[in-house]
Amino acid sequence: MVTRLRHWMLALGLSIGSAACIGCVGITSGPDLGFVGVPIPVSPYFQKLEEDQAWHHERYGRVPVLPPLEAGGPDVGLDPPSDDEVMRALERAKPVQGGLPFLYEVQRSNVRIVKEKIADYVDPPRFVPLIGPAQLHHVHYKCTVYYTETIRVGWPVPHTIRDEDAVEVIYIDHNHFHMVGNVDVPVPY
Repeated sequence: MVTRLRHWMLALGLSIGSAACIGCVGITSGPDLGFVGVPIPVSPYFQKLEEDQAWHHERYGRVPVLPPLEAGGPDVGLDPPSDDEVMRALERAKPVQGGLPFLYEVQRSNVRIVKEKIADYVDPPRFVPLIGPAQLHHVHYKCTVYYTETIRVGWPVPHTIRDEDAVEVIYIDHNHFHMVGNVDVPVPY
């Protein structure tokens, strides 16, 4: 009887050991992290805010440093703002996202964007920290956005308001630096 009990204990120990080796039991799950190990849900609203901030910093949040302007060469500004940049600026000025489904929703459709350059000038050379002697090139755009706005209200009385002639004007500045002087010569320390 004692040998039979030993065999059962050995079989039980082997089964528990094999189950622990394949990951079925929490014995090999690693160190216990306490409350930090529990996943915390994040609202899609805050996740979108973080993604938008990263996108803006990556695409539009930096000022480029371009080579010097040449005498007799073109001194026009960079490309006009992209449609994405205009719509993101419009969203910051007049937000559409974040409505309450079935209670209050706003939609924009049939969007048409007209971009006009209203100013393009270069400042005189000056010393800019971390860059050196440089000129600041200013380019200002007036972007007119024509769209159809649909507002759906679901409570207390469900109704839809449709504005087919909605117009917003957004001003976007594209500033960038141009180096001044001979930038190929190394600077002695």
